[in-house]
Amino acid sequence: MPIIRVDMWEGRSVELKRQLAPELTDTIVRITECDPATVRVLIEDYAAENWAVGGRLRIDAVDPAGTDV
Repeated sequence: MPIIRVDMWEGRSVELKRQLAPELTDTIVRITECDPATVRVLIEDYAAENWAVGGRLRIDAVDPAGTDV
C-alpha cells in the first residue's frame, strides 16, 4: 500500500487538493504498477506558527506582503 504524504502551508483550497490527489495517485500507479485503490494520499496543512526553519518560526520570517524573508 503506497502512502504519499504531502506537508504544506495552510491556505490552499479544497479544489487544489482535489486536483493534487489524483495526479499523485496516477504517478505512483504508473511507476509502481500498483492498484490505484491501494494508494493513500495524506495532506497535512501547517499554520505558519507551527513550522520553523533554522530556529525561526515561519510566521516571523514572512514580511507583510506574504513572502519569505
